[in-house]
Order: sequence, then C-alpha cells, then structure tokens
Amino acid sequence: MNTVIDRLIKSRTLFVATHINPDGDAIGSLISLGLGLQQYGKRVYFYNESPIPAVYRFLPGVELVKQTLPPKREWDTAVILDCGDMERIGEAADQVHRSPQIINIDHHVTNTGFGHYRLVDPTACSSTEIVYRLLKQMHIDIDEAIATSIYTGILTDTGSFRFANTNSAAYVICAEMVQCGVDPYTVAQHVYGTYSLGRIKLLNMALDSIEISPNGKLSLMTVTHDMFAETDTNPEDVDGMINYAKRIEDVRVAALIMENANGADQKRFHVSLRSDGTVDVAEIAASFGGGGHFNAAGFGVESSLKDLKKTINAIAENL
Repeated sequence: MNTVIDRLIKSRTLFVATHINPDGDAIGSLISLGLGLQQYGKRVYFYNESPIPAVYRFLPGVELVKQTLPPKREWDTAVILDCGDMERIGEAADQVHRSPQIINIDHHVTNTGFGHYRLVDPTACSSTEIVYRLLKQMHIDIDEAIATSIYTGILTDTGSFRFANTNSAAYVICAEMVQCGVDPYTVAQHVYGTYSLGRIKLLNMALDSIEISPNGKLSLMTVTHDMFAETDTNPEDVDGMINYAKRIEDVRVAALIMENANGADQKRFHVSLRSDGTVDVAEIAASFGGGGHFNAAGFGVESSLKDLKKTINAIAENL
C-alpha cells in the first residue's frame, strides 16, 4: 500500500475510473477516492462510460463523474477501481493503457494484475473497503460526503451484510461512517426504496423469462434489447434482478443474460452469474474470459441468444 500512496502523493493530475454499468461499490469507491484526492490537493478527473444508475445519483459529488474523456490525456496517473481487467472500463481502455502510471485497486480474486502499481485484496468485502484503508493511511479527513460513498459501496456489495463476502471490517467501517454523519435510513431509501414504473414492468418481463435446467440446478433469466425499449428502461435497471432467479429452491447457479444489440445475427451479451455458495462461479466466468468472485461473477460474449442459452444450460450438467 505504501508504494501506491507514494505514487498518489507524487501525482498532480489523476484520472479515476471504474467499470461500465457500475454498481454501488464501483460508484462508491470512485467518488470516495476522487473526493479524498481532491481534499489532498490533487486535480481529479472522475470517469465512467455508463450513466450513473438513478439509485446512486443522491451521492454527494456524483455530478463530478463524466461519461466522456477529456480532449487529450491530461493526467499523469490513472487509477482503475473495482475492475478485474482494464477492459472493464470500456472504450477508454485503449487510451488509458497509454497512461504514464496506472494504479489497479480491486478486490476480485480473478484480477489479472494489470497496471504499474497494484492494491488488490480478495479478502476485502469491497473495493470501497480498500479505498477506506487508503484514505486513512493518507490521513485524509473522511467527511460526510466521502463517508456516504464508502457506506453505500460496502452496503451494496455485501447485499446489506447478507452476502458471503461480509467481513468484520464491513460492520466496523460502516459504524464509523455513521459517526461521520451518514444516515443509514436515507441511504437505504435511495438504494432500495424507490423504483420507476418502467423498472417494475421490466422486472415482470424478466421473471416471466426464467427457465430452469432439467436437473433444477441452474436458473436462467433473460433481458433483451426489446424489453428495454418496451419499458423505457436501461441496463442500470437490471441491477439486483438476478437475485430472484438465485432464490429459487434447489438452484445452485443463477444466470442473467443481458443483451446489447450489435448486429442482425450476432449480438453482444453480458452474462451475470450468482452462486448459492456451493459453486465457484468466478471459475465458470473465467472460462469465458470474464471474472469476479466465488459467489458473483460475469463475462461478455458475442453470440446469438439461442446459442448462448444452449451454452449456459450446458453448465447445469456439471453442477
């Protein structure tokens, strides 16, 4: 960690980014680190290729996150958060690869080890936990704005302290963030309490799409481009839907196929995987070029929907 801190201190301008279709941990780690570095006197460019999901737009500082790159590379250090590999940040990856210095901060066990400096800890409950430790060691004051992002990142990535990655640090850090001014009720209301009508309609369609493998051990949910169009929703609205498929009795692995149109026959899909705790879905995702955690992982693939469903259903035979 000291090497990473030394690099951050020596940097003047930093490009801080996280993965496309960001979740709470991605956004929480991005904003908390960025605000902390600004407090330290650094120039920070906050970046995410995707629009910020509506449920996280309450976070202080979220307006600083840009969806476009600056006209030319102006940073001396790029910090990539919560990404198992560089390509997860999207189309900006090629340009960011050419950064003079790249810092990789992550908690995924499948992290490829990219970058010049790495702070990767698979035992951490979230990337936000690692950012918290970093800010503390840099003696940066964790004000209410930073605390809100840290709390939100840990809360969401542990599934409100329900997932297997929940560790003692998750409770200790969140308790400290409450002391820093975070209101747990307010955060929960934003993250879990409000849905658009379109999202409810999309959920209904997604539930209707669920298929169960012949042996009952794998559930498959599908969200297509047409479903987004019909309900006037976006990929951000899919967040958390896979958990319905995971909770089906006797299911060991749940898969959610999300389509992004990419041509008439071959389309680009993102596949999310969730385990009941008995199957390493990170290993499954890695076989398709993806990654993640033991209980939660994913990968991208170009295929027809029919062929992709056949491929995923074949996984059930070995469960």
